[in-house]
Amino acid sequence: MTRTATDKGTGELAALQAALGAEHAAVYGYGVVGGLIGAARRGEAMAAYDAHRARRDELARVVRALGGAPVAAAAGYALPFPVSDPETAVRLAAELEERIAGVYSDLVRAAVGERRRTGAEGLREAAVRAARWRGGSVPFPGLAERAGAASATPEP
Repeated sequence: MTRTATDKGTGELAALQAALGAEHAAVYGYGVVGGLIGAARRGEAMAAYDAHRARRDELARVVRALGGAPVAAAAGYALPFPVSDPETAVRLAAELEERIAGVYSDLVRAAVGERRRTGAEGLREAAVRAARWRGGSVPFPGLAERAGAASATPEP
């Protein structure tokens, strides 16, 4: 089945909206991280928070430029696990970056031109931050968690 330009544009806008939604969640998550992270890594958390805010704002501009209405941030987001100390704050930061990397890998797949480059840059930045928080990297950032899910749930 061949996708039309309209299908491609719709998929690209959906991927941009998903990335925007993920950035909203990351900004929220880094608010939690910043409140609990130790002093030694507070600067790193602030830099990540600022980077996600900037990406969020840029994605909102791109969505509007494509004629879409940017998805709004939720009032709150469920955290993947309880975060109560600097160690769990570091784990949350790594998890946020891994999730963002996955969303940006979807954007790379759906987009073309400059928007694909934006997705690749977002994926790269998230992968680097995830590796720093985690203390190591994964073979294919943005795809690691999808590999386990894909093998566990085969498509018909």
